[in-house]
Amino acid sequence: MPNILVVEDSPTMRQLISFAMRRVPDAKVIEAADGVDALKKLSQEKIDIILSDINMPVMDGLKLVSLVKNNPTYKNIPVIMITTEGAEEDKKRAIAMGADDYLSKPIQTQELIKLVKKYLELK
Repeated sequence: MPNILVVEDSPTMRQLISFAMRRVPDAKVIEAADGVDALKKLSQEKIDIILSDINMPVMDGLKLVSLVKNNPTYKNIPVIMITTEGAEEDKKRAIAMGADDYLSKPIQTQELIKLVKKYLELK
């Protein structure tokens, strides 16, 4: 039963992504409002994959991915970054910091589900 952590500061967007993730068989969706919240959730539950927005207050997605990937406990968790369209710099930085993949907003639900399933199968 995969635990999917959705990190997104916009409640609307977070709801949309969480709703899509509930279509992944047996998945449990855990939501976080920013990077700090995400780290707290990581320490409380076993997380199988992280979907994170890049632009968030308190702690952004780039800082989050670097902390996750530099932590021996979490470094094998796949991280998919969600970027605003056309933010090529953000994508490059996210991948350089260890993100496994990225998707651009507006999110295509089917594409997101396919990507998440792919990474969950690899684990």
